[in-house]
Amino acid sequence: MICSEPLMNIKSKYKIFAFVLMLYCYSAYAQNVVKYVQPMAGSGAATTPAALKHGAGTELFANTIPAVTTPFAMTQWSPQTQASENKCIAPYRYSDEYFSGIRATHWLSGSCTHDYGSFTIMPVSGKLKTHDYAVKLKHSDEQSSPYLYSINLINIEASVTSTPRCAILKFTALKTDSVYLLITPNSDYNQGFIKVDASRGEVQAYNPVHRIYQGWGKEAGFKGYMVAKIEPPIRTHGTFAGDTVYGDPAISNKKGIGAYIGFKLKAGESISLKIGTSFSSLEGARKNLEAELPDWDFDATVAKSKAVWEKALSQINLQTAVEKDKRVFYTSFYHAMQQPRLYNDVDGSYPQFASVNKIGKLMGGNYYDDFSLWDIYRAQLPWFELLKPSLINDVVKSMVLKGQQGGWLPIFPCWNSYTSEMIGDHCSSVIASAYLKGIGDFSAPEAYRLIRQNAFDTPANRADYVEGKGRRALDTYLKYHYIPVEDSVPDAFHKKEQVSRTLEYAYDDYAAAMMAKKTGKIADHNILIKRAAYYQNVFDKNTGMVRGRHADGSWISDYRPDSKAYYITEGTPRQYTFYVPQDVPGLARLMGGPSKLESSLDSLFIKNEYWHGNEPGHQVPFMYNYTSAPWKTQKVVREILATEYGDGPGGLSGNDDAGQMSAWYMFASVGLYPLNPVSGEYLISSPIFDHVSVRLGNGKVFQIAAHKKTRNSQYIYLVKWNGKIIGKNYITYKNIVKGGRLDVYLQDKPDLAWGANSAMQPKGIN
Repeated sequence: MICSEPLMNIKSKYKIFAFVLMLYCYSAYAQNVVKYVQPMAGSGAATTPAALKHGAGTELFANTIPAVTTPFAMTQWSPQTQASENKCIAPYRYSDEYFSGIRATHWLSGSCTHDYGSFTIMPVSGKLKTHDYAVKLKHSDEQSSPYLYSINLINIEASVTSTPRCAILKFTALKTDSVYLLITPNSDYNQGFIKVDASRGEVQAYNPVHRIYQGWGKEAGFKGYMVAKIEPPIRTHGTFAGDTVYGDPAISNKKGIGAYIGFKLKAGESISLKIGTSFSSLEGARKNLEAELPDWDFDATVAKSKAVWEKALSQINLQTAVEKDKRVFYTSFYHAMQQPRLYNDVDGSYPQFASVNKIGKLMGGNYYDDFSLWDIYRAQLPWFELLKPSLINDVVKSMVLKGQQGGWLPIFPCWNSYTSEMIGDHCSSVIASAYLKGIGDFSAPEAYRLIRQNAFDTPANRADYVEGKGRRALDTYLKYHYIPVEDSVPDAFHKKEQVSRTLEYAYDDYAAAMMAKKTGKIADHNILIKRAAYYQNVFDKNTGMVRGRHADGSWISDYRPDSKAYYITEGTPRQYTFYVPQDVPGLARLMGGPSKLESSLDSLFIKNEYWHGNEPGHQVPFMYNYTSAPWKTQKVVREILATEYGDGPGGLSGNDDAGQMSAWYMFASVGLYPLNPVSGEYLISSPIFDHVSVRLGNGKVFQIAAHKKTRNSQYIYLVKWNGKIIGKNYITYKNIVKGGRLDVYLQDKPDLAWGANSAMQPKGIN
C-alpha cells in the first residue's frame, strides 16, 4: 500500500512526521527547565571579585530571596530569617542561623529598600510560645524551587506553594503533639490588626504600609491585607503582643501583635492554610482567594505553579554542554520575573497612586508598581519588550495612571508612592522606548504630556516637590546646563550627586526628544536634543573624565578619579565618565576620538576599576563596539560572565535591583546588549551558548547560533542574519521581532576587522 503511493506523498508524510517529532523533542526539552533555577543564588554575601573590591556594607548583598511565587506576582512567599520590615533587610539571608516562619512578603527583590504590608506564619510544636520561637536553620533541611519551598523543623514539616495573589501552606506533624500557628503582621510602627474567627475557620489581618525616602515614615495610604482559611477546625485560639497572651480573638495597634491558632495532630496529619492577599481590602483578599484557590488541593497547586514557571522560562531554549551556564541563566530569568509587582485584585480593584484610602477599578489589563527605575530601564524591562510586550504595555499604562492620579510622573515609584529615590527621570526612557518600538495601545499624547512636564517644569507647590514630585534640581540644570556643586539637592534621599544627575538627565532628555519627534512636537524635540548633549558640560578635557563643576564654570580642585565622590552616585568619576548611552560617538570625540575612548576603557579594566555591582557601569563593557576594537568587548564580557555570576548564595555581584543584574547576564550570555534601550539597537558580542531559541511575545522565533572553530572560540569574525552577512556590529528591534536567525562565527584569536569600522557601528545624536 505504501509503495503504491506517489513519491511526493511519501516525502510529504515524512516531512510532517519529522516536524512533529521535532516539536515533540523541543517540547520535552523546554518543559524541563525550571529544575535549573537556584532560588538560593544571591541570598548570601557576594563572593565575586568586583564586589569584594568595590562593595561595602549592604552593597555586598544581592538581597534576593528564595521566593515561592509566580511571574510578577502580587505577593512572594519566603522563608524568614529576619523579622523586620526595615530598610536593606531582606526577609531571608543565607548566613543567618535561625528560621522564624514563612513570610508573605512584598520585598523589592535584590534591593536595599524595605518590605511592607507583610505577614509571617510560624509553626510551634508542644507548648505555646509567642516569643523566642525561632528554630535553628539547617540548609540541608530546606528544599527550594520557584513553585515550592519546604523545610523540616522540630517535629513539623512546613511547605508553601503559590498563585499570583494567594498561597497554600501546609504544616505536617512528624509526631503526635500539639501544634500552634503564629500569624503576625510585621509592623515596625506598632500598628496592624488581626482577628481569628474560629467558627468560620478564618483569620483576617492587615498591616499598614509606610513610606521611606521622601515622606519617610508617613503612611502610604493603603495596607497589606490577608484572609486565611484553615483546615482542620481550630481547637484553640487567641492573640498576643510580644510575650503577653490574650484570650481575645482580635488585637490591633500594639508592638509585636499576632494571633495563634492551636491544633492537636497525630503523626502524619496536617494543617492547611489558604491565604489570599490584597492591597485594596479584606474583601479583595477573600475574592482573590476564592478565584485563585477554590479548593484545598496542595499538590495540584504545586503542579499548576510549576507549569506556569515552565511556560515562562521555556520561552528561552538553550543548547550547551555547560550545565552551570544553564543554572545561572534560568536563575537570572527567575530573578528578572519578581518585579514589577501586580497590584490589582482579580476584579480590577487597586489602591490609587499616592492617595489615602482611594480604591480605583481597572476596566482591563493589570496595574503594576515597585519599579526600581534607576536599574530596570537598562536591561530588565528591555528584555521583556521582546518577550512580554503585553506586560510592557501594562507597565506604561500604570506609569501614566500614576502621573494622572498624582499629578506628576514618578521618579522611582515604589509602595505605590512618590519616593525620589535614586537619580534620573527614567519613566521617560521606559515610555519612549515602548512607544518607539510600537509596543502597546497606551495614549501617546497623554504619556508625552507627562514626560514633558517632568522635563520642563517644577511643582509650583513646594510641598509637592518635597513629597517627591518632579525632577530634583531641575531649575539649576536648566539654568547652568549642568548641576553645579553649589546645589546640594537637599530634598532628596540621594543628596548632591550633581554630575551623575546631569549625565542621567541628559539621557532622559534624549528619550523625551525621541518621543517628541515621533509625536510631531518638533519644537520640543529641538530643545530636548540639545539638552541631551549637556553631558559635555561636566566633562573635563584636561583629565579626560567627568568632574564636579562650580556655578562659575570652574572645576572643583579636589579631584581623585578613582575615589568615591559626593558629586557621583555610588561610584567614582572614572566609572561614571562612560554614562553617555545616547551619544557614545560624541563622548569619543570629547576624549579625542575612538582610539582615546578605547584607551580610557582599557584603563578602567586594567586598573580593575570596573564595578559590575553598580548599574551605571553595565553598558561599559559593550562600548568597545564604538571603537576599532570590538573584540575587546567580546573578551571583557566573557570574563564578567565567568567571574561575576555564579549559582550559589554569593553568586551575584551586588544588589540584583529588581532583576537588572540578572537581565544583564541574560542579554550578555546570548551575545546582545541594549546599551541605549530607546534606540532599539542591540550591540552584538559573542554568545556563550551553542544555540539559543527565543519565543518572542508576538509568537515569532528568534534564534542565535554560535559556530565555534574550537571549544575555546570567543572572538567574532563573521555574523549573518537569515543567511546574509550583515555589515553592522548591532541588530535592531525591528529585525528581531520579525523572527529570524543570527549566526555568529567565532574563532580563538581576535579578528581586528569585524565591527571595527565606524560605518558598522551605531550612531550618536549628532
